[in-house]
Amino acid sequence: MLRFLILSGYFELMMYLQVSGKLDQYINVHYRYLAILSMILSALLALVQLYVWVKSDSAKRDHDEHHHDEHHHEEHDHGLSTPWQRGIAYVLLALPIIVGTLFPTVSLDTTIVEAKGFNFPVSKESVGDPEMQTQYLKPDTSIYFNKSDYLDQMNQLKAKYGDKEKITITDENYLEIMELIYNYPSEFIGKKISYEGFVYQTPNGEQEDSFLFRFGIIHCVADSGVFGLLTHMPDGTSIKNDEWYKVEGTIQSDYYEPFKREIPSVEVSKATKVAAPKNQYVYRSF
Repeated sequence: MLRFLILSGYFELMMYLQVSGKLDQYINVHYRYLAILSMILSALLALVQLYVWVKSDSAKRDHDEHHHDEHHHEEHDHGLSTPWQRGIAYVLLALPIIVGTLFPTVSLDTTIVEAKGFNFPVSKESVGDPEMQTQYLKPDTSIYFNKSDYLDQMNQLKAKYGDKEKITITDENYLEIMELIYNYPSEFIGKKISYEGFVYQTPNGEQEDSFLFRFGIIHCVADSGVFGLLTHMPDGTSIKNDEWYKVEGTIQSDYYEPFKREIPSVEVSKATKVAAPKNQYVYRSF
């Protein structure tokens, strides 16, 4: 009975995340098919467990006490011979359902950046998980490839965008273009660029530097991060944190004192305030 309830709970949770659109805040949308597959498998396994439970319940009513004891042993022993062992196993299996149900999903904003700060190219902060790295500014997919395969992928992307004088960044290509710009800044200096994101201002001595960011997910929320470029807005432009802008400008390079290094930036020629998109995340496609 408990197995049926847990499996049906998985199905209902995945269905809820799909219908509500909240699944996009957990995984890369390009892997949505895996979530659908897991939902279907959970439903099928739940039906199997329901059949086994009904059949077992019927058998218990039709057989004597001795046969009942043997059947009970066959059904439940599987290496978990005591009630407390089975209890722990069921709690662990149900934990994702409990977390997914009780903990709300929250869209990220500049308060996350302010709380963590940002580093370059990758923060070593693990949030208790050595496999989890929060990335900042530059998307880094090299950790998922060997060196030659990664260079092949970057060369393909350079061939795709390198000869364009104006680069239009969309939700679909946001992360791959940002990775190219940070990996090969000299090849993009002087090119026109347009993209949109939210404003984050950070103090730098006596002035404030403005970045235009998007929160992105490479594979799942464990490798999510905040990605974007330093921007120099036109004189007289008044901006605030979390405001969304679409900017057009020219890619250049600036020495950024907090990082002690040159980073790509945008000399903005036109900035238009826009409404925040329904889905504020961008995803890496492979």
